[in-house]
Amino acid sequence: MESLRIEPGPGAPEGLVIPAADLTEKFAKSSGPGGQGVNTTDSKVQLSMDLGSTSALSANQRERVIQALGHRLDGTVLTISSTEHRSQIRNRKEARARMATIIRDALAPPVPRRKTRPTRASVRRRLDAKRRRSELKSLRKRLRPGRNDA
Repeated sequence: MESLRIEPGPGAPEGLVIPAADLTEKFAKSSGPGGQGVNTTDSKVQLSMDLGSTSALSANQRERVIQALGHRLDGTVLTISSTEHRSQIRNRKEARARMATIIRDALAPPVPRRKTRPTRASVRRRLDAKRRRSELKSLRKRLRPGRNDA
């Protein structure tokens, strides 16, 4: 297995090279297309990388990637599966490309939210809708004898 090259992008201006020792590949039978060979070839590829212990990321990059990909991680391990193709070689390339893209996107710093104010018309529409809803609900009230609410 060879090292994984991540193209330059925000958060990694010179790009990254993830050593082959930090990557783990597993192969299994794919449930996808394959004809008669579907039950005989291990074409599914699972590419894993422990983001917490890799030597390719700095401490800041590691923290940013783990924060951004927290929902995809098992502990600190990122696993990508590929079953798109009938060929194991093509699935290996697909998994490596997808992992590189995911890590490059996770390294990008978050874009700060630009604060905006609602327009005067949208505030007026919201308040009008609330007023109409309030009137509708007030018509549902049971009138009590002796009170002149309506």
